[in-house]
This record gives sequence, structure tokens and C-alpha cells, in this order.
Amino acid sequence: MTMKTLSRIALAAGLLVASPAFAQNSPADYKGPNELLNVSYDVARELFVKVNEAFNADWQKKGGKPIDVKQSHAGTGAQARAILEGLPADVVTFNQLLDVQVLYDKGKLIPADWQKRLPNGSSPFYSMPAFLVRKGNPKNVKDWADLARPDVKSVFPNPKTSGNARYTYLAAYADALARNNGDHSKAQAFVKTFLSNVPVFDTGGRASTTTFVERGIGDVLITFESEVNGVKREYGDKGYEIVIPQQSILAEFPVAVVDRNVDRKGTRYLAETYLKFLYSEEGQEIAANFSLRVNDPKVLARHKAEYPAVKLVTVDDVFGGWEKATKEHFAEGGILDKVFVNR
Repeated sequence: MTMKTLSRIALAAGLLVASPAFAQNSPADYKGPNELLNVSYDVARELFVKVNEAFNADWQKKGGKPIDVKQSHAGTGAQARAILEGLPADVVTFNQLLDVQVLYDKGKLIPADWQKRLPNGSSPFYSMPAFLVRKGNPKNVKDWADLARPDVKSVFPNPKTSGNARYTYLAAYADALARNNGDHSKAQAFVKTFLSNVPVFDTGGRASTTTFVERGIGDVLITFESEVNGVKREYGDKGYEIVIPQQSILAEFPVAVVDRNVDRKGTRYLAETYLKFLYSEEGQEIAANFSLRVNDPKVLARHKAEYPAVKLVTVDDVFGGWEKATKEHFAEGGILDKVFVNR
């Protein structure tokens, strides 16, 4: 075989490898599989039903063939472990940074700089822990301090399995620090009592909502502001009331393409386009309609009156970032284990 022939073969091979990516400049050019798996957090089912419908319509309007977006919902810690064990997620839409980061740390399924690939640290929208109480707020719950009273039973998931619950735990701890001039011993005493007042720890946020709403357990449900608004809308006849604490913690909802899977399946362009849709004005409007707080200025202006004022602290500011918070609070033998007695 001559050198010229080898060169032609090499060139042809290069074109064959490069051409699919080069050709995928629009949905009309996409030739890959028409199925996408979005692995998401527990209380996002209804949100992504709407997102998927709108994305599919937009994709087809731009010349693409119909897409089947499949959904998987559970606590994000469990979801991350499932992906590491082989669940073929094309994208993750989680509610905690660590559960995305672990896909790099333990599996190298995504790049180290995954947060730099999309705006706002790859978080298209955000929320915070808030309270839902029963009609008339019979226990007069106003703020985090009330949740340590012996007559108040709170309902939220297990912080060991749920990103939602880890935000709740950190928000309560941060508030106790603020009320006690940064005294960690007093903050730990508060969260120990706070946790002891939880009658049942479910594995995820939606299960806790069911415990509170359907089983009638507890005086206050603690979950994302978006979820408490959703429950109030769905069960308006029961007269639930929303209580926004004076201070809460910023809950970012990071998203990422799972590179190892999309490159194996040939769905990278579809997956990237799907996540970018969450940042579009239409995607942001859908999120805002589910009471998620958004960053798009036009959408934010339309919904500003729907977002109550609240002081939002961050994991970085109070706990030194998620890596430090995990080592100090959530790792085996950490502060959570010390205060999470008899569970």
C-alpha cells in the first residue's frame, strides 16, 4: 500500500470522525438517537414534564425530529450513585453541586471544569428552603428557632440521602450561628433538637411531601420554596400557608452533560441543546411558573412580585464551600452524625 493511499485512508477516517460533530449545527442536522435520559432530583417531575414538552416543540420547530426525553427522579445522592454504577444518563439536573461533582471525582464521567460550561456556574435557576404549615398556622411557626420547640414537628427528608435535606440542615445551622454570634456549640445543640423533632425521615423530598400532605404527619414541611408553592397550588382546598424565614440558604440547581455517556451514545449535541434550553427565555419562564427563582432579566421582571424578600446566605460564605461542608458535616463521623442521634 502506497503512502498516498495511506494518506487518503487517514483523511477519509478523519472526515468520518469529524463530520457528525461538524454537521450538527442545528436540530435539522442532528442524526443521532432521538432519546435522551434526564436524571433529576426528587421533586422536579412536573417541572420537567413541561420543560420536555416545550423543548420538543422548539426542537421540531427548528427542523428536528421528535425527541423522547425520559425522566428519572429520586434523591440526588442516590441518583449520582446510580449513574456511577451504570445508569446511562445523558444529562443530570440536580439540586446540589456535590452530587454532580462526584461524577468527576469518582468516575471521571464529566470534566473537572464542568461548572464553567454554562452560565451561573451551570445553575439555570435556584431556590431555598422554606416552610409549609397547616391552615391557620396553628403552631405559629415564624422562623427556624420555632422548629426546636417540643410542640413543633417538622417533616423533611434524610440529609444522608437527599440534597434537598442537606440544604435544610445547613440553613438551620446557619441561622443558629447567626442567632448565637457564630457559636458552633450552640448551633449544634439547636440542630440536634431540631432533628430530634422530625417524626420520620424519608429518602427524598417528594416522599416527605406525601408524608406531610397525604399522611397528615407533622406541623411544618420544609422543602424548596418551589415545592411549597406547588403543594399549596395543588392542595389549595386544604388551606396550607407558606412561611418564608427571615434567613435561608441559596440552593443552586446545577446541570451537566454526562460526557462519557453522550459520547458513547452519540447524543452530545442533543444533550447540550437540551440544557441550553433551560437558559432560554422560554425555559426560564417555565421555571418561574414553578416558583423557581431565575436569572433571565425579562423573566425576572415579570415575576419579581412573586419572590418574597429573604436574606440568602451561601454555603461558601458560611461553611467554606461544599467540599469543606461535606468533610465537616456530612462525612462519616462528622457533625451530622454527632447530632443525628438514634436514627
